[in-house]
Amino acid sequence: MRARLLPLLIVLLAAVLLALGVPLAVSVAGAQQQRVVVDRIDDTARFAALAQFVTDGPDGSRRTTTDGRRETLRDELDSYYGVYGIRAGVFYRNGSAMANAPGDWFVPPRGEVREAFDEALLSRRSHDPRQVWPWQRGRLVVASPVIRDGDVVAVVVTDSPTGQLRSGTLRGWLLIGAGESAAMLLAVGAALRLTGWVLRPVRVLDATTHDIATGRLKSRVAAAGGPPELRRLARSFNEMADNVEDVLEQQRAFVADASHQLRNPLSALLLRIELLALELPEDNEEIASVRTEGKRLAQVLDDLLDLALAEHVEADLRLTDVGALAGERVAAWAPAAAAKGVRLTGDCPPTTAWADPIALSSALDAVIDNAVKFTPEDGTVEVTVTVDGATSTVVVTDTGPGLTDEELARVGDRFWRSGRHQNVKGSGLGLSITRALLTAGGGTLHYAHHEPRGLRVSVSVPRYAEAGAQEPVLPGAPARRYGFTER
Repeated sequence: MRARLLPLLIVLLAAVLLALGVPLAVSVAGAQQQRVVVDRIDDTARFAALAQFVTDGPDGSRRTTTDGRRETLRDELDSYYGVYGIRAGVFYRNGSAMANAPGDWFVPPRGEVREAFDEALLSRRSHDPRQVWPWQRGRLVVASPVIRDGDVVAVVVTDSPTGQLRSGTLRGWLLIGAGESAAMLLAVGAALRLTGWVLRPVRVLDATTHDIATGRLKSRVAAAGGPPELRRLARSFNEMADNVEDVLEQQRAFVADASHQLRNPLSALLLRIELLALELPEDNEEIASVRTEGKRLAQVLDDLLDLALAEHVEADLRLTDVGALAGERVAAWAPAAAAKGVRLTGDCPPTTAWADPIALSSALDAVIDNAVKFTPEDGTVEVTVTVDGATSTVVVTDTGPGLTDEELARVGDRFWRSGRHQNVKGSGLGLSITRALLTAGGGTLHYAHHEPRGLRVSVSVPRYAEAGAQEPVLPGAPARRYGFTER
């Protein structure tokens, strides 16, 4: 959830910063250019004041008293161009130069300079130049009229390079970018803390829900941290888990007690059936059928009692050589497979895992028993031990009839048996007991199709201990009990 929520917050924060930063950057660029334009206006106004007293006209007539002022104007323009590199000139109405620097610069017949010149001839200062951006290579033109006796007699024009203007704008933008980057980093850090604070209880709740779903009913949510609503949710979840555990415990106790209480009367009933059989002919079919059903009922009661105990007892986890254990079970079931004409093979390299050896052994017995039971004569059952990251897996495959997709979804349910195998001996509880034993130790049982035909059963156990577990017990060491840490 954090991977989805955090990018959304970052995008929103970036949009807000852009919404603030872009207008600020435009404002900085406008302010930089406005400052330059104001300076150029001041310069043109000063040159216009000097040119106002130069009385010689474009026809060449002049007054000797004004020669000094014209030379002063030229000196000012030359000095201005030499210091700042800004072309400047005073031009009569017909475009001829009163004074200019450099000397070869004139008003062109068209272009930005001509537009500013024509605008100033109308006794108006030229319009503000177009905004110059850092990536543009343009010039800044400003023109002011020279007015004498109410008439425009000449125009002062300045043509400035924009290198410094663009550099200043770019520096301002870099400062804005650095500020927004710092603000973005702070915002991302705050978003990380905020999402972590909000989602930490959700992650704990999700992990605890997964633990309970996989059979670790004692797992609980630590109702601390996060918003008040999530803390209330954690407390409500713990109350619900307590109630569910109580109901399941009552159900297990009922099944165990009922199985145990029914076992004694059933044993007495079977004994009386045997005594009654002594008074009847040996080949009596009815008494044989009653004896068979009685034994089947006794097996069902035993399996119910085993299932109740399997769901209640804690796993005795220890470091177990899964390969050696699987090899032992293959060797133990080899005579039964050979008697049925089934080839049982095993590829069981040494590999350790964190498991209850008795529960794992019982699970392998149930799975191999089913595989041998449903594999026809001349079929093959293969047992393979593999390692995949944090789990060790024992895979049992057979060449039997297999199961359909619908049957795969139900296999392992209590008392469920395939309609095609109702005549095969069994109570339908063996795989349920196996799953309960494995789940208590963090293991899993998975069923799939085996190509080209048959069933593939995977018994997986974790290779590493749960967080908070004690040190592993090495093979041959005294048995010790390990539990799972409540969360």
